[in-house]
Amino acid sequence: MPADADRDAAAVRAAELRARILAADHAYYVLDRPVLADVEYDRLVRELAEIEAAHPELATSDSPTQRVSGAPSERFERVVHREPMLSLGNIQTDEELDEFDARVRRLLGLGEEVRVGYVAEPKLDGLAVELVYERGRFVQGSTRGDGVNGEDVTANLRTVGRTGANRGVPERLLGEVPPRVEVRGEVLLFKEHFEAMNRQILRAGGEPFANPRNAAAGSLRQLDWRVTSRRPLSFIAYEALVPGAEPGGARAAPGAWRTHTEKIEALGRFGFETNPANARCAGIAEVKAYRDRMAQGRFALPYDTDGVVVKVDDLDWRRRLGAASKFPRWAVAFKYPPQEEATRIRRIWASVGRTGILTPVVDFEPVRLSGAMVSRATLHNEDEMRRKDVLEGDWVLVRRAGEVIPEVVMPLKERRTGEERPFEFPAVCPVCGAKVVREEGEKVYRCTGAACPAQLVGRLTHFSQRRAMDVEGLGDKLAAGLVERGLVRDFADLYAVPFRAFQELFSRPRKEERDAKAELPEKSAQNMLDALERSKDTTLRRLLFALGIPQVGEATAATLARHFGDLARFMDATEDELLAVRDVGPETAREIRAWTAEPQNRRVVERLLAAGVRPAPEAIEARGPFAGKTVVLTGGLAAMSRDDAKAEVERRGGKVSGSVSRKTDLVVAGEDAGSKLEKAQSLGVKVVGEEEFLRMLEE
Repeated sequence: MPADADRDAAAVRAAELRARILAADHAYYVLDRPVLADVEYDRLVRELAEIEAAHPELATSDSPTQRVSGAPSERFERVVHREPMLSLGNIQTDEELDEFDARVRRLLGLGEEVRVGYVAEPKLDGLAVELVYERGRFVQGSTRGDGVNGEDVTANLRTVGRTGANRGVPERLLGEVPPRVEVRGEVLLFKEHFEAMNRQILRAGGEPFANPRNAAAGSLRQLDWRVTSRRPLSFIAYEALVPGAEPGGARAAPGAWRTHTEKIEALGRFGFETNPANARCAGIAEVKAYRDRMAQGRFALPYDTDGVVVKVDDLDWRRRLGAASKFPRWAVAFKYPPQEEATRIRRIWASVGRTGILTPVVDFEPVRLSGAMVSRATLHNEDEMRRKDVLEGDWVLVRRAGEVIPEVVMPLKERRTGEERPFEFPAVCPVCGAKVVREEGEKVYRCTGAACPAQLVGRLTHFSQRRAMDVEGLGDKLAAGLVERGLVRDFADLYAVPFRAFQELFSRPRKEERDAKAELPEKSAQNMLDALERSKDTTLRRLLFALGIPQVGEATAATLARHFGDLARFMDATEDELLAVRDVGPETAREIRAWTAEPQNRRVVERLLAAGVRPAPEAIEARGPFAGKTVVLTGGLAAMSRDDAKAEVERRGGKVSGSVSRKTDLVVAGEDAGSKLEKAQSLGVKVVGEEEFLRMLEE
């Protein structure tokens, strides 16, 4: 090929690559919805870098190879970082690690015999942020954005670590601190918090997040800080800068920090959570050994990680090494290569989950991934399926996310024959035949049938939980047994299960005794019948919550119970009448009305009443110390749960708020009360302990 033609082809390909990379950056950093697998994104960036190296005249200042990925959203105020928040170059081989080490020693003029001290850290998979502290107080927080300009998410960052995730953003630093310090780190969701949050979302009838990184980024970049405050986010610090120090941040005061290790230790003294898995390595050989240990045990870590970050420890050397336009020369990220395989989709079908959500499931030709044969993956929802453009009959790239959960990465469009076809969601539930709906603004299709067998086990355990009908002893295993034996098809059937059936379900004879006559447990069976009988005397608030109506959590159930007073009025309420209820918006009103209008659901309610369930009206005593007051609960109470305390306050005419302001009338401070107590004291809001709170409840 002539030189001019070769250059023209390279220019066209470079333009194509830049467009795809920029679109992927926008989807990942701004929309929090990745459109490319990491391995595919890295391949495109490497190809572009190779073209620009071969044809320097094609390199542009705005190329993705020359700047930090991402851009700040226009929804937030813009923050200019005092020092750019650079990204890290990615490597994947031992040879590239050796090249990094050789380049460091060459630029520093060190001999072959010198072993550079490095700090190796797990590469956290979350959202990079910067926190600014002045005279020890937190004054501003921002996302990385494009590295120069970030998004002001100060209000949201103040809530990080306030929901049980004890790795938060300190409001005030501890000990002796510099007049101004800029702390950088990662906002992330630990695995246990991510799983608990998704379980809560599922119980409320919502759509779970696909992975912790997207959940963390989406949670932090909310316009309403109250949404963020309900998400169990954590913060881990890994860098600190001080005005007057050169890029790379060497000290809090002259001569204070000589190494990155000392800096991390100082961050711990200031009150930040740092990563205990960090390690100092003497030379690149120790870095490789650390990488191998982390690769082997990374799935046992409490957070997701996709690699290891390697940093020069000596801060003076860092300043001498400096940075290129996009990456610091003193750090690099070693990324674990994900295992991906190509296979062909056999079919796509709709699976009905416990909350009634229909999830598209992909069955494909079995492939071996991470030592296991895999033949199925979910696509989460219709939007995800359409975004990935996955069709029945497609060849696709699949992998196991975190080496555990199978996922479809992308379709291989170049292998399409024209016979592929899009999947369409059914109009009726494939399990029970009830109507399937996707309300405006929702991402998921949902079965509207309350007695749908696919949902029934999850619905029964929700119905029986303490804060609902309070049927003690009815958990997942017992509920599954009732459904498997055909004893329960809806909530009302629980009250007709015979004594003998409960005996058999509670009986667990050993294998060799199954054919012999075994004494069936009478006490457990009788306890269950007694618990069911006690549950019949309940309140309207508890019953409405127990029914699992979409959008109706405990707070909304209490509001509806107080507004309508009895079950019949609620069941017959029109959408306009529901909209008249405090805190019930158009979407919630539509969801509730769709549920109450479904004949299957109305029959279940009628059968519950016929079985003897007696929902008493919500009694409100609008007198006493809580009447008309706004109350905030903080810390743990020994005598009752937070939910019970909230219900007791509301039953006495009070309103429970999640945050302290000048409009707060009372703060109840239990054990380990945190920032809410401090704010109440600073605002002069009345504070009482648990003993005083219990006394007030008795008034």
